[in-house]
Amino acid sequence: MLESFFYPQIRFSSVMYSTQELELFPDRTVTQLLFKDVKNAAELRKNAMEGKINGALINPSMIVSPFQVLVAANKAVHLHSTGKMKTRSLYSEIIYNLSPTNNISEAFKRFGMSDSDSAVLIVLVHLKEETQHMTDIIAKVDGQQIPIEDVSMLTDTAKVKKLYKTTPQEDTCLLDAVVCRMATKDVM
Repeated sequence: MLESFFYPQIRFSSVMYSTQELELFPDRTVTQLLFKDVKNAAELRKNAMEGKINGALINPSMIVSPFQVLVAANKAVHLHSTGKMKTRSLYSEIIYNLSPTNNISEAFKRFGMSDSDSAVLIVLVHLKEETQHMTDIIAKVDGQQIPIEDVSMLTDTAKVKKLYKTTPQEDTCLLDAVVCRMATKDVM
């Protein structure tokens, strides 16, 4: 599996969030928070668009594993540091990098949170020492926080397979197929 090859040190234990240091950017960490039964999706989305929430708000139905998001965040931080982002912010770049296509508006439709969503995956990129930012965001969500490894329970596998155009042979390694298509969209 790609996950164990590229990031053998990743361990997703039964905690309510996952914080992972980026190997190529050791001063940066990526934190993922997962919520279900969210009642204020429209308010959260509005706050993110106004810059009151500094994080990527992602529809978890399109996410197979936290590793998929970590790959997108790592690429976004790299593009941000080299000045080669295709979107306006680091967080919009994370959402864009989840997509298998180069269509930015399509990426936001498929992976961004909508006003009617009842679940959200929030991705934060921050300095290692920062924890207050995470606490502030958790307080803004009117929903139940659940362990990040439970994201697969919210996945709409049929939609994921259709969007990433996977083959039946790839059903046993869907995460690998998804990450491969995310990584190769810029060269195809």
